Amino acid sequence: MVERTVLTGARVVLPTGVAEGGRVTVEGGRIADDVPHEAPTIDLTGHWIVPGFVDVHVHGGGGASFSAGTAEEALTAIRTHRAHGTTTMVASTVTGDLDDLARQAAVLSELTEQGDLAGIHFEGPFISPHRCGAHQPELLRAPHPADVRKLVDAARGAARMMTLAPELEGGLESVRLLADSGVVAAVGHTDSTYEATLAAIDAGATVATHLFNAMPSLLHRAPGPIAALLEDERVTVELINDGTHLHPAVLELAFARAGADRVAFITDAMGAAGMNDGMYPLGPMRVEVKDGVARIADGPTAGSIAGSTLTLDTAFKRAVTVDRLPVEDVVRALSANPARLLGVADRVGSLEPGKDADLVVLDASYDVAGVMRKGEWLVRPEVG
Repeated sequence: MVERTVLTGARVVLPTGVAEGGRVTVEGGRIADDVPHEAPTIDLTGHWIVPGFVDVHVHGGGGASFSAGTAEEALTAIRTHRAHGTTTMVASTVTGDLDDLARQAAVLSELTEQGDLAGIHFEGPFISPHRCGAHQPELLRAPHPADVRKLVDAARGAARMMTLAPELEGGLESVRLLADSGVVAAVGHTDSTYEATLAAIDAGATVATHLFNAMPSLLHRAPGPIAALLEDERVTVELINDGTHLHPAVLELAFARAGADRVAFITDAMGAAGMNDGMYPLGPMRVEVKDGVARIADGPTAGSIAGSTLTLDTAFKRAVTVDRLPVEDVVRALSANPARLLGVADRVGSLEPGKDADLVVLDASYDVAGVMRKGEWLVRPEVG
């Protein structure tokens, strides 16, 4: 007999809206149709049930980094974010030597094949030296298609996204190469103009890497990449909703212009996510975390914000309680939209029969009370 469990009494966020006192039936690791068979029941009255979160841009957590190049560190980061509700994630790298990045990709591709990751996101080294942020300037290079191809090939089918600056030499050619290879081309860490960004979108770019951050500001006579990325219906915009990277009014602007179906909340988290303040590595650099904010500790980019210490449950709670966004819109940004972006919306991203039983139970204060992945409790709700 296949094990069946019924979760009852909660507010369940479905693609059609919120079901008060809803039911979610889990059978064999998947969400099943609610049929009147006897099954163990868990009463979650007073809670929310939402789809498992999907993070398309995360560098590490739990004191570990995906750039370390070891399965052990990668699994530590994965477990950390899963405990906070992220049941699907893409491992993001940091600018480095091409051979080092290829070695990291080999490890991360194995974890992708095992089902621990949803793929690899290469953030750098093909980014602008004028907008490098926390990336090491001397390791940056133009996105020549041969180099881009080297990293895609090193990922052995696990490359899901690559961030690049399209205004650099080889930028548009590389965007086309990525699109033709089934890899998401993302515009980010860029000094691009409005016109050059539109050309990149026409060439196949479909994501704005942490919109507003590491790119020119929106100006009235030079709208730059922000306006181009916000206005084009083909583009999904990443937002880091930690209260540090974006002012609430800017977040509201992005939702108002792009709409809830084109926003993907990300963490951009480095190894300090889920940890205390202190010193942490980020690729070849040292990062100091103080009051939960990560900044490069030394070198030419010292003081630059270095990713975040965010987890997606915190982004969820902030979006609802501080930004006052509708829960349904927040679920789209945390689950449905990034799942669609990755091409895995047939399996995850919403609570529908036939999909993986990936879900998060939140209490009345929007704090995590339970996490289920493929029908197994990673965090079991403590209910009577």
